[in-house]
Amino acid sequence: MVLRSPLYETQVKLGATFTEFAGFEMPIQYSSIRDEHMAVRKKVGLFDVTHMSNVWITGPDAAKLISLTTVEDASRVDEGKSQYTEILRENGTIIDDTIFMHLGEKYMMIPNAGMNQIVTHWLTEQAKKHQFKVHVQDVSRDYVILAIQGPRAKDTLQKVTEVDLDTVKFFGCQMTKVADVDCILSYTGYTGEHGYELQITPTTKATKVFDAIMSAGREFGIQPIGLGARDTLRLEKAFMLAGNEFEGGRTPLEATLGWTIFWDHEFIGKDALLKQKEQGTFQRMTCLECVDKGIPRHKCLIQMKDTTVGMVTSGTLSPCLNVGIAMGYVAPDQREVGTVLDIIVRDKPIKAKVVKPPFVPKDWALKQQETIP
Repeated sequence: MVLRSPLYETQVKLGATFTEFAGFEMPIQYSSIRDEHMAVRKKVGLFDVTHMSNVWITGPDAAKLISLTTVEDASRVDEGKSQYTEILRENGTIIDDTIFMHLGEKYMMIPNAGMNQIVTHWLTEQAKKHQFKVHVQDVSRDYVILAIQGPRAKDTLQKVTEVDLDTVKFFGCQMTKVADVDCILSYTGYTGEHGYELQITPTTKATKVFDAIMSAGREFGIQPIGLGARDTLRLEKAFMLAGNEFEGGRTPLEATLGWTIFWDHEFIGKDALLKQKEQGTFQRMTCLECVDKGIPRHKCLIQMKDTTVGMVTSGTLSPCLNVGIAMGYVAPDQREVGTVLDIIVRDKPIKAKVVKPPFVPKDWALKQQETIP
């Protein structure tokens, strides 16, 4: 059975076009993907991302469990802070990438869409195996998750929350009220723009919060944003989409997420990663910007001199750059910046050059305005 967000009726009234994603019927767009994309880059947008997951991790050994099962030592993450990390198998491949929030004596983990049961089961099994005093509870359907993203996100949210947002630092998190509704607020997002995410329970109060934010952002040109623009926004920043970039079993080193690994603690998959790191011959995530006209898509082949060297994991037409962009895995000697490879699009080779991520730099919209005569 396909699930729907508690905000479904609101989305229908706003003219949403829906698609099925990870077992949910969610808005893919309200107006157009390009318009919504630009609204987030230049103004502010409001996303319903309730298809994501919520897992409480509580008990005296909560930090130990997170430290064992992810590449982060949770004891380093202070109360009121969030952390991006990965959950690994014994062979070092990624089960899921996630953010966990340290909220007092408990932690909330945010697995990806459709991963709530898998992650909950894995954490529970590891807790039992290591006899940790901890409780892992999947509460995904008890929460609505909203994301407010864009240059005017803070101006918008400040009008309806009691907390001084100037005091909330990047990846900070806390309990607060938004539109007089209790929420978990975090300075996080998936667009590369300034923004916040809200975890709202009970779900019956989500419509009040959604409507209040839309009203507060009206003077700044706020728009509701669908999953289509969410995907193009994250891809322009070279952010991973778990179902694409980790497909088939990829390690953090292959996904160029080595910067997330805190090596000075023991965690599941560490030995495998150390061996891979020592070998150094593995494929790595690479960003490609099309030189020829064409739009690369998931599973398009990547070639060098007519030989297949990789496959596109994510691809689209960049609304900001108006060129095709793609991410995919190739060997180390094929990913030097400036290297030209071919992406096979509809049976035709499209030349694309290796570029340094992100495709679209920070403050892109501001710089665009500065260049207007």
